[in-house]
Amino acid sequence: MPPKPMTPANLPTRRDSLRYMLLAAAGAASTLTLPGLLHAAPPPPFTSRRIVVRAEGAGPDVILIPGLGGGPGTWSRLVRDLPGWRWHLVHVRGFAGLPAGANATGELLTPLADEIGRYIQEQKLGAPAVIGHSMGGTLAMLAALRAPARVGRLMVVDMLPAAAGMIGGTAEGMGFLARQLRSYFTGTVAGRRAFAQLLQDATPSGRDSDPDVIADALDELAALDLGPRLAAIRAPLTVVPALPADAQTAAALLSRTRTAWRPAPGARIVPVQPSGHMVMIDQPAKFAATVRHFLRHP
Repeated sequence: MPPKPMTPANLPTRRDSLRYMLLAAAGAASTLTLPGLLHAAPPPPFTSRRIVVRAEGAGPDVILIPGLGGGPGTWSRLVRDLPGWRWHLVHVRGFAGLPAGANATGELLTPLADEIGRYIQEQKLGAPAVIGHSMGGTLAMLAALRAPARVGRLMVVDMLPAAAGMIGGTAEGMGFLARQLRSYFTGTVAGRRAFAQLLQDATPSGRDSDPDVIADALDELAALDLGPRLAAIRAPLTVVPALPADAQTAAALLSRTRTAWRPAPGARIVPVQPSGHMVMIDQPAKFAATVRHFLRHP
């Protein structure tokens, strides 16, 4: 049967056309699934009695973990120099002006690593890059070991698997020494005064850190050796040692670094020279270039 010819009597009115478009839009919207809508909703704010995390920028996610006594300001120049990523700045409670919270007593390093892993999971970051400096490097390694699926790639800045190796010692020997020093630095008036001055001299934010949390962290770091567990790290790993200008000293440090990381299959060692321990502050341009390459070429 041939279609009826269009006449002024049966042409759709403007109201009919508008009604048709609204119905069509409603039909298209009905094809959106509820899980899809829920996925678009932002996750609830992260709360923790051990860490505070602030996000800056937009782009692929990167976790930044400062070292002993450090705060988010450690990374200010890096964040400024490398736009195009979303930086998640970890601040450990008890460091750089934050009250100690749950870090005031008990075990420290493993619970901190677990909180970083929980942050990644609850904020639905997938498997972001994680960069840790000094003690932050230890926390990054622990996070990668304890929750391998949550760490996409890993950078450890001027830290060895055994922190005692940074000064040529071993976890066994330095662990005993650290316990003796801790009892002096935290158990006597003169010791606490001397310790506060050491912290102030060692890091700009040291004067604002809790001496007891610092002492607990040093105690645990001195006795911890992750060397035997390196082979279990699944994430691509980049190690950034800071080397001094003196060629002989630098060669010895680089040799020690390569030996310490040998159990980590595929680890890339990318030195920054000349630099002190605070690589991101001493050599900001070289460090930014190293991080950029790390993020673009896992």
